[in-house]
Amino acid sequence: MKRREFLAGTGLALAGLGLPFGTRSLSAGSTRRKKGLYFTRCAGFEHSAVKRAGNELAFSEKVLTELGQKVGFDVQCTKDGRVFDEGLDKYDLIAFYTSGDLTQPDKYKTPPMSKAGKQRLLDAIAGGKGFAGFHSANDSFHSAGPHDENQSVPDPYIAMVGGEFIVHGRQQEATLKVTSPEFPGLEGLGDSLRLQEEWYALKNFGKDLHVTLVQETAGMVDPCYQRPPFPATWVRKHHQGRVFYTSFGHREDIWTNPKVQKMILGGFAWAMRDVDADVAPNICQVTPDAWEIPKLPPPKPRAKPQAK
Repeated sequence: MKRREFLAGTGLALAGLGLPFGTRSLSAGSTRRKKGLYFTRCAGFEHSAVKRAGNELAFSEKVLTELGQKVGFDVQCTKDGRVFDEGLDKYDLIAFYTSGDLTQPDKYKTPPMSKAGKQRLLDAIAGGKGFAGFHSANDSFHSAGPHDENQSVPDPYIAMVGGEFIVHGRQQEATLKVTSPEFPGLEGLGDSLRLQEEWYALKNFGKDLHVTLVQETAGMVDPCYQRPPFPATWVRKHHQGRVFYTSFGHREDIWTNPKVQKMILGGFAWAMRDVDADVAPNICQVTPDAWEIPKLPPPKPRAKPQAK
């Protein structure tokens, strides 16, 4: 089903979500619609979901923009890293679908983020902003050290997100276990869901994660998945800010999946403080062996995306 047909045909079941996306109070008697920044600059591999054709927005950019219009918040999409040298106060949520060291040049010649801009981002989240990371958001600002080992001191950005990309195997159907069924957007989903996706193998998990979906590795093929179950989607509090990350996002049909859409909107609503939830750390209970990583060969250059 195509993106526009999906949006028109289902209305995203928004009436049934019960997720309030309200306005933000600026001063007495003054309000504005909430606003999110969707940053999709790629200094490494650029996924098709964020690849633009000329000046036209990428697939995921269009989807998030239309989702925002449906539920009542605005989305600004950019690949210009200089945005972090400007004031971030106007954003209630900053979302990343990025890759590589974003302070470095890229082959697309998009302006990089400055090192001061990276710190402004981290300070903004610590100060109370919401953050959402999709798929390769944690394939950005890699920690120093072996790629198939956990680091005692991960990069500050990775520490903020709560986990780091190692590698992925072939696309395959796999099971995700729901471990927080009352979290916004996951109500009524059941015990698990099974989807076709490019699944990320991850490391450097924060011990304060509230894991909402677990990657069930039993039955998966390829060496990187021969390990105990590990977090695939989670939330955490970063000082005063709220962080939501999901490994979803490679395939376009993932972006138009009603269950994934509902999950994304729930994560956004929580990160933007439109809803509250119990997010007590549960990683050690639901994925106690998440830090076990198989020894892997050095990562190869990323291949072109597989056909949908």
